[in-house]
Amino acid sequence: MRTEEEMFQLILGIAKRDERVRAVYMNGSRANPTVSKDIFQDYDIVYVVTNVDTFVNDKNWITQFGELLMVQEPEKMDDALGRVVNLSQNYGYLMLFTDGNRIDLHLQTKEFMLTNYRNDSLTIPLLDKDGCLPTISQATDKDYWTKRPSEAEYFSCCNDFWWCLQNVAKGIWRDELPYAKQMFELVIRPRLDQIVSWWIGMGYDFKISSGKMGKYFRRYLPSDYWEKYQNTYSDSNYEKNWEALFTTCELFRTLAKEVANELSFDYQYKDDINMTRYLKSVRNLPICAQQIF
Repeated sequence: MRTEEEMFQLILGIAKRDERVRAVYMNGSRANPTVSKDIFQDYDIVYVVTNVDTFVNDKNWITQFGELLMVQEPEKMDDALGRVVNLSQNYGYLMLFTDGNRIDLHLQTKEFMLTNYRNDSLTIPLLDKDGCLPTISQATDKDYWTKRPSEAEYFSCCNDFWWCLQNVAKGIWRDELPYAKQMFELVIRPRLDQIVSWWIGMGYDFKISSGKMGKYFRRYLPSDYWEKYQNTYSDSNYEKNWEALFTTCELFRTLAKEVANELSFDYQYKDDINMTRYLKSVRNLPICAQQIF
């Protein structure tokens, strides 16, 4: 596997030799000083170029980065699916190589770059042949910090969490596994994860990121809370799904109350009590039941 030094030499070497490339900058985890390096980190690279089309029309030019295991071209797929994209302004290659390295490379015109360059605090300039890259502050992950919620946002999260639990419950009772699982993972879990992120954020004055999709939850949650979070995952067994559901409610309740106390919000105790009673009733319903209570 090529080393980080070798990869940067390759990326910058190609850019320096190609007169069409006028600047290079980097985003992503490699621009984040708080992230530990590992072998799976992508190289999120942008080439600022004089003409995007000349690259896109050459099907073989990306082979100089190495032997490809697989490549994805998001803008090309968007265009094929009828989505509005400007392929002459911004075009990407997500490249996984046979040595395990990955480069997410975007080609941008100077005009496109100027409208986007300052939009990501995780940006590091690597090469600027013409002095076209605007001046920016040192890279930081502040754009990814968990935002302090308003009381309306907090209420909406809690209300939605308790309301949508009924859909998971009826999915289990009806033996509709795909529906029950997706309602949990696509609706309930995001509300749980939002509360977890707020809980973590308030401990750091909301100057911290809990990571994309909660990938740093384990780092910041106390061991007992993390154990509960792990137990919110279940398999296809309905009894284990019920156990995970009630564990989810327990963890959500605990964290949501602590967030409310810290931020002087009102926790919706009535919704909690009523929906917990509802869930317990549905869990014990025989399949031939004619009424819930």
